[in-house]
Amino acid sequence: MTPPRSGLSAVSRPTRAIRRVLLSVLLGAVAVPALAQQITPSSSLAGDSADAPAPVTRNSLPEAMTFSDRALLLATDLNRLLLPSSTTEGESLPAAEQGRIQTVMQRALALLGTPYRWGGTDPNKGFDCSGLVGYVFRNALGIELPRVSREMAKTGELVTDKAKLAAGDLVFFGRRGRVDHVGIYVGEGRFVHAPSRGKDVQVSSLETGYWSAKFMQARRVDGI
Repeated sequence: MTPPRSGLSAVSRPTRAIRRVLLSVLLGAVAVPALAQQITPSSSLAGDSADAPAPVTRNSLPEAMTFSDRALLLATDLNRLLLPSSTTEGESLPAAEQGRIQTVMQRALALLGTPYRWGGTDPNKGFDCSGLVGYVFRNALGIELPRVSREMAKTGELVTDKAKLAAGDLVFFGRRGRVDHVGIYVGEGRFVHAPSRGKDVQVSSLETGYWSAKFMQARRVDGI
């Protein structure tokens, strides 16, 4: 007599779990409207090597959220991240400033899962790191930022104290004293960015792991 296929129930359980995760992502995406507006990259700047970090070896993988973590961020943490911001002294920011920051957060988090594309500035085709940041600020607030990360690192107000980072600040990373990567701080020690080839726009930790070691500086964009 052939024994029952006990593996079938084991397969069905993870399948249902995956479906629940996908549902969470869809619910989160509906809660955060995205602006799918095409932008043509400049041929002279597309593929800037500053925005394509070298491939990461097996021993130094970036500490990034998994697919399930990103789904949970959208489904359960999004409202908390988009709550009215406050200063380091605990005082609430002016309503207009809160609105601008929340708009930036909505645009950025709505792009989670968009593939990395070297020189990319289009949500339909993919982003490189500065392409993502530029797209978010352009569409959220009408703010034009320099095209590449090393030039972005020269704009806005320098945030000298890492403990005073606020949602919407730009965070910069590099090697050997040279900026080659940028992301948008979302709060609670996390930032959203387009990491590198083969990866999607995701939320990573600024406090521990690969990106913590590469952190160089932060800037607060004028107008936010």
